[in-house]
Amino acid sequence: MNWVTLATAPDQIVAEMWREMLVAEGVPAALRPGDTTSFLGVTLLPCRVLVADKELARAKELLEDQMGVDLDEA
Repeated sequence: MNWVTLATAPDQIVAEMWREMLVAEGVPAALRPGDTTSFLGVTLLPCRVLVADKELARAKELLEDQMGVDLDEA
């Protein structure tokens, strides 16, 4: 499976919420591992959400419709 960046969330908590919604809708999704590495636990830095390349269009639609994300800004 080839992974592509769907969007960059403002922090890890938001990225986790987006990922969970996508997975619940049947879209394979993950967080970029390097973005979530923090010796303090959860990072407050921007975090990229990855999806399977063949699901990119559907993932964009879901993120915009269900989470109200404007992907021109995310």
